[in-house]
Amino acid sequence: MIKLIVSDIDGTLVEDGGNQVDPRIFETVMRLKREKKIQFAAASGRQAASIEYTFAPIRREIFYLAENGAYLGCFGRNLFLHPMIQADALALAADISRDPRLEVLVSGPECAYLEMKGTESEKLLSWVENGYHFRVRPVADLREIADPIIKVSAYRHDGIQDAAAYLQERYGERMKLTFSGDMWMDCMAKEVNKGEAVQTLQESLGILPEETVAFGDQLNDLEMLGRAYYSFAVANARPEVRQAARFQADRNTADGVLKILQLFL
Repeated sequence: MIKLIVSDIDGTLVEDGGNQVDPRIFETVMRLKREKKIQFAAASGRQAASIEYTFAPIRREIFYLAENGAYLGCFGRNLFLHPMIQADALALAADISRDPRLEVLVSGPECAYLEMKGTESEKLLSWVENGYHFRVRPVADLREIADPIIKVSAYRHDGIQDAAAYLQERYGERMKLTFSGDMWMDCMAKEVNKGEAVQTLQESLGILPEETVAFGDQLNDLEMLGRAYYSFAVANARPEVRQAARFQADRNTADGVLKILQLFL
């Protein structure tokens, strides 16, 4: 019997950077909860604030696996937080900042910090605030950050894997580095990923992997898919994700997740 459904957002439910979730998703999630007692969790590299915005009609009814699993919570409440080693996080952020090809975004529990380096930083600030609806605090110097750091992100408009490959070599043994699409490299504490967050939620709710459904499309979804027997890759997923998943759903732009959810009704 299914007891938990977990879904990635960007590239799985919506197009990258989008916030327009089909309203039928909200209706279906609430019917599954009321009629089948199935819980729903949104799992994303996004901030909790962005998930709240995107799922506004049902934000009080779902769990948030934000910041690639570094933050597990629900509306207005952080349940589990996995901070990075502060010195390592700041060293990584400084290296990204020195690279003229990259922008750096540093996430704390309540907001993200963006070091303002020029025009590209201003464009990124506008995009993450107005597109993703992040809470962002611009700073002149990353050393101003006193909050625990739960994620450091490198951003490039495209080609992030090639541009940031040297950072994987430099920091890969000390922290978890994962790519999300062509624009983001996210870095968290070594033990952090969406799969660990799903496991924490499963154990807290007394739910087994055999009772879990998960949907994803990118490399940062692989561990999460591994925590669900009913693992689905949407048709537009990366080849590695399609290979790892047991099942396939239709494309994100063709309501792939919604079609599967409606089957459970």
